[in-house]
Amino acid sequence: MGSIIMEPDDVAAYISGGHGHNTLKNLTKICTFANRIHSPGVFSGVNPLEFSVPLLFLQLGLSAGTIIFFSMLLKPLGQPLIVSQILGGVVLGSSGLGHLGRFREVIFPLRGFVVLDVISALGHVFYFFLIGVQTDISFVKKIDKKAFAIGSCSVILSMILSTIYSITLVNIVDIQTIKYLFAIGGTESFINFPMVASLVSELHLINSEFGRFALSTAMASNFFSICLALLGALLAPQNEGKYQTISTLYASLMLVAVIFFAIRPIIVWMIKKNPIGKPLKECFVVTLLLLVLVVAFCCQALGLHIYIGPLFLGVTIPSGPPIGSALVDRLDFITSWVFMPIFFVKIGLVVNIYATKLINFLCMSFIVFVGAMGKFLGALLISTYFKLSMRDAVSLGLILNCQGALELGVFKIMRKEKLINDEALVVTCVWVMVVVAIITPIIRHLLDPSRRFIVHKRRTVMHSRPEFDLCVLVCIHDQEDVPSAINLLDALNPTRRSHLAVYILHLVELLGRAHLELIHHKQMEVRTSRSCSSIPIVNAFKYFGESKSEILAIYPFTAISPSATMHDVVCSLALDKKTSLILVPFHQRFHSNGVLSLSQYKTKMVNHHILENAPCSIALVVERGILKTPKSIATNFHPFQIAMVFIGGPDDREAMFIGARMVGHPNINLTFIRLQESGNVPSSDVKERRLDNKSVDEFRQSIADNNRVKYIEEMVKDGIGTISILRSMGSDFDLVIVGRQHNPCLALVQGLVLWNEQTELGAIGEVLASSDFIGNATILVVQQHRRVVNEDEELNQEDIIPMDNTKKRMMQNSYPSKISYQF
Repeated sequence: MGSIIMEPDDVAAYISGGHGHNTLKNLTKICTFANRIHSPGVFSGVNPLEFSVPLLFLQLGLSAGTIIFFSMLLKPLGQPLIVSQILGGVVLGSSGLGHLGRFREVIFPLRGFVVLDVISALGHVFYFFLIGVQTDISFVKKIDKKAFAIGSCSVILSMILSTIYSITLVNIVDIQTIKYLFAIGGTESFINFPMVASLVSELHLINSEFGRFALSTAMASNFFSICLALLGALLAPQNEGKYQTISTLYASLMLVAVIFFAIRPIIVWMIKKNPIGKPLKECFVVTLLLLVLVVAFCCQALGLHIYIGPLFLGVTIPSGPPIGSALVDRLDFITSWVFMPIFFVKIGLVVNIYATKLINFLCMSFIVFVGAMGKFLGALLISTYFKLSMRDAVSLGLILNCQGALELGVFKIMRKEKLINDEALVVTCVWVMVVVAIITPIIRHLLDPSRRFIVHKRRTVMHSRPEFDLCVLVCIHDQEDVPSAINLLDALNPTRRSHLAVYILHLVELLGRAHLELIHHKQMEVRTSRSCSSIPIVNAFKYFGESKSEILAIYPFTAISPSATMHDVVCSLALDKKTSLILVPFHQRFHSNGVLSLSQYKTKMVNHHILENAPCSIALVVERGILKTPKSIATNFHPFQIAMVFIGGPDDREAMFIGARMVGHPNINLTFIRLQESGNVPSSDVKERRLDNKSVDEFRQSIADNNRVKYIEEMVKDGIGTISILRSMGSDFDLVIVGRQHNPCLALVQGLVLWNEQTELGAIGEVLASSDFIGNATILVVQQHRRVVNEDEELNQEDIIPMDNTKKRMMQNSYPSKISYQF
């Protein structure tokens, strides 16, 4: 357990404060009082810090608090968590406050290290278990010759440059330092997949094509590095080293065989016994946690490092929920913010920059730089050979230099086995932090995910040609979203002139994997175990599609993704399928009396990111009357009543064109309510008013012969008048369509924004959603797509409204023609 427990040299370095008291090198025992566990309190006249429990609580709180402070401080600079963790350990360690003798004796006395070692060891076990859970070995299948060539050449070039640099320093430093340089160069040349996956996930690049290719390259490089390390150990001239390597390899293979052939079947049995779509049973969670501890014990019994067994056990966890999600949800917080801060602080307590000679620090620092440069150049050159873009090639070279807690543990092990000394440990730990701190902001700048979703033309219902098919992406969180989604799709009125291509995306939160899964359900029946919760959802849309198979095509998908990057899946699919509209369920459900259901914060953030980055128009679906079954358009004998509230602006114009398409349905009645401001129009709104008038005039011409459309125009002075008009609508409507954003200077909405606590719905949408005067009506809040490459040119083109005679004909009921239908 060399990477966890304090070694005699570490204890000596800690006690001496970096001043090199060699008399403490053989210190192997720490004495403490068995009766000083719980403090009787300060009122008893004793110091609580002389007792183990209050001292441990103070150390845990101080360690976690310091890391949280640096995390909040560095977050605006785009720094990842690992930088804050190492920096927190250094500040509390021997290079910071720990250099003060009084602070070290009071806060981190030597007698408290026994308990800290146990806490750190426990945290290390679960930390590497979580790394295994979040590492998907399916990336092995995705490694092609391009990924293997880039990964292997990065390692080879880094090792060559490090070796050349070490040889050139023979006449400058002593022979012992040269050995350390070779050890540092060899270790720095390796690439660890878990740390790369952690950074890719933190940068929200997992869903991108670059992120997936970077993970494949890192996996290939990791396997190549392991093979080189085993080959080097077997070819070593020392017989004792060969025997140790062979025995370690044999013990590791035996442990892995037990995990895969004995423990994995138990885990698979747990999945089968757990109810479909339900959280993992508590007894199964406890059993898995006990298995982690048992495997860690076996590692120690076989002479292996304590993290190997839990890491392999985590890898065997089947992908997706329920097990992976449940374990990460239970362990991630306490491991990352309670146990692991102690590990970083313990590293900081034995890392003393003041005890390092300048010449050795510079020589060792430069070999770290040479190793990093070798990996960067190797990835850059081979990526250029395979014709990757320069932006992707540079980003890939940088991201392969990512390091973290795994490397710190390796350096600690090397320090125990005398492969490196104290000075080398200081240099490597400091440079892990420095390298990651440098490359992360550069990668964020080069690979901004939102840039991918900026298109050249607006993708809206308003700008789509009426004789072409309309592509719609429907997001579904759970089965409660299905009835309203089917009603809205039916209301969009697919005809033989304008078919409807619908992409269903069931969003499933992923907590236990290193990358997402996007499953396309091609078969008529869904049998995928990973997406079993999608079965009733996909089948419901399948039956709906079968009833309109000649004019409607359904393409169901399931996205298993972390909530932080779930919007990326939605926007990527919308971009790839060239959709004109995305239907997104709102994160709250409103009762007819205005009472809110429980808010889902993660869903709220997903919706927020979709609204910011979507490559097409968006419609938020706000449910009201949660206990009432939605009224079906197709099977109901009474007409489906829709109200459209028009104030003005691009969002309202988009909402109007959606309503114009819906009114062609024979069982839909539309009431169009236009609110106009009485008085003079401000000069800044003249262009918008002109566009509004032109689009409304063409809308009125198109529905001139349709007796199912009612047009109402009201003059309003202020927000109070707007509320009065909305209240007069009554509760007879099944669907109310409004635009999301309006000019806040308009008198029609002034005063309403003060009520708007949630900006997702806008002023009008928020008033309707939180009121009690529209009954159980579903609310559709529309935002028009405006993120284009040349926005000024697109704004000029908006003068032309694509509503012609074809649009009029589309509103009439017609016999459909055959269209392909696929699952």
